[in-house]
Amino acid sequence: MSIRNFLKSNDAFAYALALAFLVIAMLTAISVGSVAVPVSDIVKIIGAHVFRLPIADQVDSMYVTIVSQIRLPRVLLAGFVGASLAIAGAAFQGLLRNPLADPYILGVSSGASVGAVTTLFFNISIPLLGFYTLPVISIAAALLTILLVLFFARRVDRTMRVETIILTGIIFSSFLGSLISLIIALTGDELQQIMGWLLGSVSMRGWSHIGIIVPFFIVGSLLLLMNSRELNAMSFGEERAQHLGVDVERRKLVILVAGSILTGAAVAVSGAIGFVGLVIPHLTRRLWGPDHVHLLPLSILTGAGFLMLTDLISRTIISPTILPIGVITALIGAPVFAVILMKQRKNA
Repeated sequence: MSIRNFLKSNDAFAYALALAFLVIAMLTAISVGSVAVPVSDIVKIIGAHVFRLPIADQVDSMYVTIVSQIRLPRVLLAGFVGASLAIAGAAFQGLLRNPLADPYILGVSSGASVGAVTTLFFNISIPLLGFYTLPVISIAAALLTILLVLFFARRVDRTMRVETIILTGIIFSSFLGSLISLIIALTGDELQQIMGWLLGSVSMRGWSHIGIIVPFFIVGSLLLLMNSRELNAMSFGEERAQHLGVDVERRKLVILVAGSILTGAAVAVSGAIGFVGLVIPHLTRRLWGPDHVHLLPLSILTGAGFLMLTDLISRTIISPTILPIGVITALIGAPVFAVILMKQRKNA
């Protein structure tokens, strides 16, 4: 039996392996930096925070500050962003029955970026939302974008072929990118903040940003996990899913809304980080199979660990200069996109 078939036939082992990858990635990302923190001390510090226990005297106070105030929130934020983009990408790929579909390619990330940049540029603050104004506007813009993509794709091609949807998404991404460029051209003092958002980064983010993304991550992920069996049915085609008793239009809307919630919240706290929603679901599917009941939670674990390690690379590869995470994910994701596209062409 091949390793891939073994993983597909052993769900418990697959989850254990994915969880081990996440834990190792998290501990490594917290440990490595300009000041190396021993893993044993990291475990003590995190354990003390989780169980509200006093930190042992033998742990250096400098390590406590580095872990608690700098690296742990940054690594956790990277994990939530990676998990959000990965599960959203897996859902979009299952819904559209194409491994090339992801929030970045479909224009959802660009729409969320326009919402975030507009909020920053005009300094918008909705009284009832307060701190949550940015993610709510980003989510609304992301949802509006995917609905417009589907609307125009249907106008161009009544059969709504996946290729048409993806091409429409790319067109919208280009158009929205030009809007962002226009805003940047008009920007004054806000330029540095906006550019930081657009390049994609979790640098200089704290616990407050985790407080922003967590509620939306929970809501979006639960909606998708509750529709995992429906995604399995729709992956064989909408007509067959209807024969199996799935309310296709309703479920499709729920999945699109959930994916937009996850993408919008991720963009709001970290900027547009491309290809995570493409690479992670694709590799997870190849390793552990296409069953969304397992694919979605495994994508969460793998996506979180992947972006933790990517952030580690971005801040250490040319230290002390910190690269945007989006640069690293693009360097990894673009070749994977090309390979998937070539395989699709060969199978066509």
